[in-house]
Amino acid sequence: MVNILGANSVSGGYEIDNSLRFNDGDTAELTRTPSSESDKQKHTISMWVKRCTSGVNQALFSAGASDQLVYLIRFIDDSLYIQQGSNFVKQTNRLFRDPSAWFHIVVAMDSTQSTLNDRIKIYVNGVLETSFASSTYNGGQNLNLLVNDNVIHAVGYNTLDNATPFDGYISEFHLIDGQQLAASNFGEFNDNGVWIPKAYTGAYGTNGVYLEFKETGTGTNSSGMGADTSGNDNHFAVTNLAATDVTTDTPTNNFATMNPLRMSTTNYLSGGATQGTFSEGNLKVVGAAGGTGSAAYMNESATFTMDKFYVEARIEDNSGSQIGVMDETYFGGSFGALNSTGTICVNATTIKKNNSNIFTLDSYSAGDIIGIAMNQTSQKIWFSINGDYQGSGTQNPATGDGGYDTSDVGTNMFFAIGDGGSSVSGGIANFGQEGSFAGTKTAGGNADANGHGDFFSAVPSGFYSLCTKNLGEFG
Repeated sequence: MVNILGANSVSGGYEIDNSLRFNDGDTAELTRTPSSESDKQKHTISMWVKRCTSGVNQALFSAGASDQLVYLIRFIDDSLYIQQGSNFVKQTNRLFRDPSAWFHIVVAMDSTQSTLNDRIKIYVNGVLETSFASSTYNGGQNLNLLVNDNVIHAVGYNTLDNATPFDGYISEFHLIDGQQLAASNFGEFNDNGVWIPKAYTGAYGTNGVYLEFKETGTGTNSSGMGADTSGNDNHFAVTNLAATDVTTDTPTNNFATMNPLRMSTTNYLSGGATQGTFSEGNLKVVGAAGGTGSAAYMNESATFTMDKFYVEARIEDNSGSQIGVMDETYFGGSFGALNSTGTICVNATTIKKNNSNIFTLDSYSAGDIIGIAMNQTSQKIWFSINGDYQGSGTQNPATGDGGYDTSDVGTNMFFAIGDGGSSVSGGIANFGQEGSFAGTKTAGGNADANGHGDFFSAVPSGFYSLCTKNLGEFG
């Protein structure tokens, strides 16, 4: 599969500005019930998706109430699964496991087609799917579908059982009423063979919808997160979503997140230890409380890195949270701590390097913001607390003054969060996609010199947020 990571990195092509973050723990959804039915035999649904949790059953879109037949587009484990009761089932052999990637999914239906395989078409990153783990069609020609019927339609939620909500990001959602379209109506391959979005210029039909997620309101109107900008004003109602769930992490500027695949299930899970939990679009990672010798396991790194980057994290618990960087070869100290060779981090009252305390920090507490400026060329790192850089003498990443040597730590460093205690600890990372730390802080409005990112504190000159537009230029 073509990976969207890095697409449109520095080009001036079609841009997508926003996505909507669905946190499965919030059972978030957008819903709409059309006032009347329209074309129930032909439709196209196009969306860009970035998953945060793999190996689970999660809904992307559904139509139909729980006491009726329901049309579903969802992930089952890691495959894409399209179903309408016993009428049809399509389950891909292709798997979707990469938490750093945006995937473009198009489901195009036309039950009037005489050729069976032409009635349901699924495209992934511009390629028509032809290999299926399961493929049945029992509905017959001219089957009526629930999409565009006057039943509840939901984005990010399963109306069949009012469960299995989506966990991740959705961007550029189109529902086309009355047409079976190809993926080429919504995207194209660039000169490097990477599938990228393009503007849709066709008609939407009566119940068609275009969700851009540019607004932050909670009303069912043009100012809401579910605002329809197709011209139809088919606005979706908002449930359990906040303004801070609108992010700038998109297919045309993909931001780093924390990486759940980086957690080792074999290291230090004895003595009752449990793994850390991920939420808020893989930006929040928190360990569970534990007694002596049974701290929660938590050792996660960012999904990508580059030469000179700036990252922030909100501290969840001062006594156990560790915020720093680790070498790509590091796989966790005792119970997931950043406490061995290959790490440097803020740890309770000190800066700890390779498990040795090297500087006593100013006091801080849960809710404060740790900033990290990393220069991989000069092999130096700077730490700040609420914008105040820590260390003896002048500390200025922009001029290279001060900082801490990382030449004995590693050569390819990734932002990391670790668990250094037995209490509930962790942090909420911000790589620039939204500066409110999942709604726990007022956004600072500080971008890097390229205009990317929203940070609590000013970004030092020469340092950049971890996003693909910067990666394409400075990676």
